[in-house]
Amino acid sequence: MNDNLDNADATGWQDFANCLGVDPDLFFPERGASTREAKEVCKGCVVREDCLEYALSNGEKFGIWGGLSERERRRIRRQRALARRTALEAEAATESAGSASA
Repeated sequence: MNDNLDNADATGWQDFANCLGVDPDLFFPERGASTREAKEVCKGCVVREDCLEYALSNGEKFGIWGGLSERERRRIRRQRALARRTALEAEAATESAGSASA
């Protein structure tokens, strides 16, 4: 593993981001404006996944995080919620089937 990434836990993933020092306005474009430039900065970033998870965990509703727009992150949140619901329903079905056969 990259030594810089080993240190990321101690110093924060942000210290290794490609966007460090880039104008933040680039990542918060006006409604309808292009997100291409911001996403280009994110391409190949070693902490892209950390950035995306941060945005998802903290409910970031605006801007480009981890190379994804608000709409793209909403899609991921919906997919994860559906997967959690499906897993809980499967677990409940297994538990009720187990108690019914006892």
